[in-house]
Amino acid sequence: MGSKNLTKRWFRCLSGLTVLMALVSTGCQVDIAGQTLPSPWYLTDDIQFFRTGPEFKLWREAAAMQKYKAEQLLEEELPRPQ
Repeated sequence: MGSKNLTKRWFRCLSGLTVLMALVSTGCQVDIAGQTLPSPWYLTDDIQFFRTGPEFKLWREAAAMQKYKAEQLLEEELPRPQ
């Protein structure tokens, strides 16, 4: 009976250590209701910098189209030489 109790004790000890290691090795960063809450190491994490840009990704194309339309209107309004 002593061997059986020792085996149970070792099993419980290893199970407890496994659970403890799983809890320690994973961070605490969670996603709740669309919010990403920080892990305990958020102060020492690398900061990723994303340069701000226009929200509308095709701003050059839109500007070119507006310029073209403005040029077309000017050509229509100006009298043509005869």
